[in-house]
Amino acid sequence: MKYYMLPKAAVHELNDNRMTRNETIQKISALGVVAVIRLQDGKKLFKVVEAISLGGVKAIEITMTVPNAVRLIAELSSLISSDVVLGAGTVTDVNTAEQVINAGAQFVVSPILNTAVITLCNANDVACMPGCYTPTEIFTAWNTGADIVKVFPATSLGPKYIKDIAGPFPHIKMMPTGGVTIENVGDWIVAGAVAVGIGSDLLDKKAIDDERYEVLTERASRVYTNFKSAVEQNRK
Repeated sequence: MKYYMLPKAAVHELNDNRMTRNETIQKISALGVVAVIRLQDGKKLFKVVEAISLGGVKAIEITMTVPNAVRLIAELSSLISSDVVLGAGTVTDVNTAEQVINAGAQFVVSPILNTAVITLCNANDVACMPGCYTPTEIFTAWNTGADIVKVFPATSLGPKYIKDIAGPFPHIKMMPTGGVTIENVGDWIVAGAVAVGIGSDLLDKKAIDDERYEVLTERASRVYTNFKSAVEQNRK
């Protein structure tokens, strides 16, 4: 679908330095933890990103529920450290996907399976993570060109579901989101997830309200340490 290719003149100037899809996925797989940010106060966004990245969580998903999310992604793209991977979440349609890609998002995440969004991302060499729940959705997303399948909502599924899906589909990269906590992150990785998406348990609301960003750094350090421990366990 060639009409999905964005005009080069429209693409954010930082995109010249954007990682390829494969590079982005390799980096996210190595980082293992994607912070799902749903702040209502966009003014605190940079401080939150800075705090959790200091703790080792450097894959950042800014959801479209954040006020002025597209503009904030564009601003963050020019401010964050080069070792931070910035993406957009809650992207459900092609128009929004175009906007966040233009803004500099290096990956696009959705709570649903919209194959047109996958096609757009593929055409522009941007990593795509559609949201799926059933084996059929997961298989369809992967065959359409998803780079990682976001298993969502994973709250009611549990790590065993990831293990069960990985049985017939060991080649499909999965990232559970919903129900992931600092303490159980390792269970998902051991079960076969390549990464996890984590929101509320990492981004302590009271700490953010009180601007105690060191709390976020500590929580990020814990979740990243638990991820690395699970990776080591899988290697044994």
